[in-house]
Amino acid sequence: MITLQNVVKDYVARKNRVRAVDDVSLEIADGEIFGVVGYSGAGKSSLIRLFNGLELPTAGDVTVDNKKISQIKGRELRKARQKIGMIFQHFNLLWSRTVFENIAFPLEIAGVKRAERKERVQELVQLVGLSGKENAYPSELSGGQKQRVGIARALANDPDVLLCDEATSALDPQTTDEVLDLLLDINKRLNLTIIVITHEMHVIRKICNRVAVMEAGKVVELGDVLEVFKHPKQNVTKRFIEQVTESDETEELIHLLLTNYSEGKLVKLLFMSENATQPVISQVAQKYEVDLNVLHGSLTQTQNGAYGTLYVQIQGTDEEIEKTIESLRAAKVETEVIEG
Repeated sequence: MITLQNVVKDYVARKNRVRAVDDVSLEIADGEIFGVVGYSGAGKSSLIRLFNGLELPTAGDVTVDNKKISQIKGRELRKARQKIGMIFQHFNLLWSRTVFENIAFPLEIAGVKRAERKERVQELVQLVGLSGKENAYPSELSGGQKQRVGIARALANDPDVLLCDEATSALDPQTTDEVLDLLLDINKRLNLTIIVITHEMHVIRKICNRVAVMEAGKVVELGDVLEVFKHPKQNVTKRFIEQVTESDETEELIHLLLTNYSEGKLVKLLFMSENATQPVISQVAQKYEVDLNVLHGSLTQTQNGAYGTLYVQIQGTDEEIEKTIESLRAAKVETEVIEG
């Protein structure tokens, strides 16, 4: 269990005090993939550095595996850090060392014997999919391969927690998905707690169980990824979700649909995980004397399940339209009538 309790982080420069983290409290469960998302300057990078003691809080407590990281020092802190791996946006590899030597580096620092180091590195090379690249140098690797080396190095000391600081933002979309799939696999195989710091909502959607949205140093929204995607409360959260769920500006889309499909009712449907892939529309259309015209839709998959959004035109008598809407709601489909 990881706990942050009323954590504050201030920086002072030329007598000016800047609050990067403002009274943040979080609990992260063992084995969870927890995401922190925010725009540049939101405080997320300062937050992640508090987990392993690279930064100390101005106030509040940071507890990892029953150790108060915010209070321990010296040898005890170094030992605690061995159980908290970290991967970075720009890889932070040693360019004069091979893949094997980069992965072995934290084991050397920890005083692990040569034979044991070799065996552990070979396990990690295979785990991250770099077999055959042991003797290559970072300059000979692609961006995705470099990040795989970074992941293997972070896992060298068999950590309980893995911190990912914008780990995919320097990668292309396909490579990003490959690295995210690897993190999912590692989480399942090792029951490793992973904390992901990112400004990409696609990363949150693909691998995280819960998410905290940060703005101006505060956590402004917190919850299961599926619930946050379905019902975002804050404007900053809505903007992030539009990155992966909206192909058009919502207001422009609704205006276009109302203009072109003025007859009957224009209805927005939100399907939950349990019915997102069920033929609810066809069942309702067969039951009532209405015409259902699907105008626009999307299906979003998260680690907590899927949800789908559809805009439909319902044509028929007022009575039949009302019955159709009631039936959709009874089927646990959230239904909103769009008015002009």
